[in-house]
Amino acid sequence: MIFLRMLQTRFRRLSPGRRLRIILLFSVIFATVLYFAFRKNPNKWTKVSELGITLPLKYAIHGIDVSHHNGLIDWKDVQHMRFEDDMKLEFVFLKATEGITHADRQFERNWKHARKSGLKRGAYHFYIPWREPVGQAKNFINSVDLSEGDLAPVLDIEQNSLKSDEKIIQEIGVWLELVEEHYHKKPIIYTNPNFYKKFIEGNYDDYPLWIADYSKEVLKGYGHQLWFWQHNKNGWVKGIKGTVDFNVFLGNESDLESLCL
Repeated sequence: MIFLRMLQTRFRRLSPGRRLRIILLFSVIFATVLYFAFRKNPNKWTKVSELGITLPLKYAIHGIDVSHHNGLIDWKDVQHMRFEDDMKLEFVFLKATEGITHADRQFERNWKHARKSGLKRGAYHFYIPWREPVGQAKNFINSVDLSEGDLAPVLDIEQNSLKSDEKIIQEIGVWLELVEEHYHKKPIIYTNPNFYKKFIEGNYDDYPLWIADYSKEVLKGYGHQLWFWQHNKNGWVKGIKGTVDFNVFLGNESDLESLCL
């Protein structure tokens, strides 16, 4: 009480201008605290200490994507890792190819061990828009043997080139058609918000979409075919050195099966 009286006395001695500034400052602080305490959280974002990130726990099916940049992975550790009331990783996307000739040096090992670990696996091609699409499709097809139960092939488009937008859009379609014809399954398109609006929206709306968007608590404006959301690239997983991209599937188990061969 004595301390409060001292503060009141010192506050009264301040000039009216300084008193007003202090009142405004504390009003802003109070409003900020109230916002974070009572804001809506429809996706149930929750801090998961085991992973070092927040997860949208509204959704039950979580997964990762990896490439040779993640080093030599201990897939048994990945398989047995649990978090947040016995949840586990349920799917993984693996980088398979890039451009016309490049193959990810860890793909074959990761592909084999991901299946043994029980994770639903998928393979993606990193698209180089200044390379021609037929050779890129053949590179993926020659490198990836998809089996029943594997996720549909993925086209990763996140780079631009000096070609016109119309040309890039047309060549993306060539890759998609060739790969769909080979696997008899419509490919999934992975991209970011800018490339989605530039190349995908209005052109390939009927393809399953996997969006990399780290800026939003709730996703809007991506159409009804949005299935996967890469929401964080700084997660931790047992058996993998360094940080890992985290994804969530926006449907249920039946929806996930519908995207598999």
